[in-house]
Amino acid sequence: MERLQKILSSAGVCSRRRAEELLKAGRVTVNGVPAGLGGKADPEKDEIRLDGAPVAPASSKLYLMLNKPRGVVTTLSDERGRPTVAQLVASCGGRVYPVGRLDMDSEGLLLLTNDGAFAQQLAHPSHQTEKEYHVTVSGRLSGCSERLASLTALEDGSPIVPAKVEILMRRQGAWILSVTIHQGLNRQVRRMCQLAGLQVSRLVRVREGPLELGDLPQGRWRRLTPEEQAGLCT
Repeated sequence: MERLQKILSSAGVCSRRRAEELLKAGRVTVNGVPAGLGGKADPEKDEIRLDGAPVAPASSKLYLMLNKPRGVVTTLSDERGRPTVAQLVASCGGRVYPVGRLDMDSEGLLLLTNDGAFAQQLAHPSHQTEKEYHVTVSGRLSGCSERLASLTALEDGSPIVPAKVEILMRRQGAWILSVTIHQGLNRQVRRMCQLAGLQVSRLVRVREGPLELGDLPQGRWRRLTPEEQAGLCT
């Protein structure tokens, strides 16, 4: 049996001091019963919850998919006080870290985990997982898909694998493109669009490898299935 302050801290939920405050406020339960300061539990056997959300044991590996909204930064904390992805997944029961990035103005599929080996494998340059984006663009629309697909370097000379580009929808003044890349360099799709004479008004990541965003609502997260985890690492 361990003190609940230690369990909450080890799981990455909060500091021990903050855990004491949560316990005093009656926000922690063990097997459905409110726990007080000084309470103990077995993290492997007891059901520990904070504000109704399960607290994962420190040894548990967490693999999450978040639908990141626009305006949220892909960091655990922000000195400027902007909303972070960590706040959106605070109820997951552990401290998780983003795998890769989506800039503040971009939306869609973002993976988070506390499994360092898993994150390193996905981020390694040799892995080159396909990433698909739906991009709303305006500007030089005629021939834009061909221009994007023909790019082999960014404006700073960084080489890129040619993207696969499809036109999903045409409407007056703007088109929606599907752009699939492999490397995921910093702001790569936006930089490609700029080179092709296009202005991006919306960018949504809808797929990473075999994993699709699907109908997951904006700002919500879910755990990956074991099959999805395995599929990402093949």
